[in-house]
Amino acid sequence: MNAKQTSIRFCGFGGQGIILSSVILGEAAVTKEGIYAAQSQSYGSEARGGQCQSEVVLSKNPIGTPTNERNDILVAMFQAAYMSHRHELKKGGTLFVDSGLVPDLGEVDPSITVWKVPATETAIRLGSKMAGNMVMLGFIQEKTGLVSRDNLLAAIQESVKKKYVEMNTAAFEEGIRMAKEDTGA
Repeated sequence: MNAKQTSIRFCGFGGQGIILSSVILGEAAVTKEGIYAAQSQSYGSEARGGQCQSEVVLSKNPIGTPTNERNDILVAMFQAAYMSHRHELKKGGTLFVDSGLVPDLGEVDPSITVWKVPATETAIRLGSKMAGNMVMLGFIQEKTGLVSRDNLLAAIQESVKKKYVEMNTAAFEEGIRMAKEDTGA
């Protein structure tokens, strides 16, 4: 992480764990690594099934404002959400998309690093469509190192219901494995 701060926006639709992803990332940063974090979120009026987005800002210094006009990282888990938020990604930023649910990237600035991750497809293969967010978190962790694998895993295990810990852990680990193999490029 740079000396200033890193802003990550997650977007998708309600029920994909978009908010949970940013909460887990923020929890790992604050409680495990001593990094400052600020998190904000919003849902469409429909909530589950409608568009939602969440932003987490990580910083080694206190954070003045919890949101940014431009994000360093954009994580898009659904096409319509990507279209709504893609203009918020900084030049030179990093874009992570669920390749099965965001098939059309349109024009992407050449300075942006793009990772196409079959997150939901992988989660279905592992046995739970709902774990796509964890596949994506694992992939992001491996590619960015914003927080350590162990700290993120601990935050996942503390944040999800006991009956889902095993599935979410497996999905997270699979995301890391995929990133190590560079399968998302």
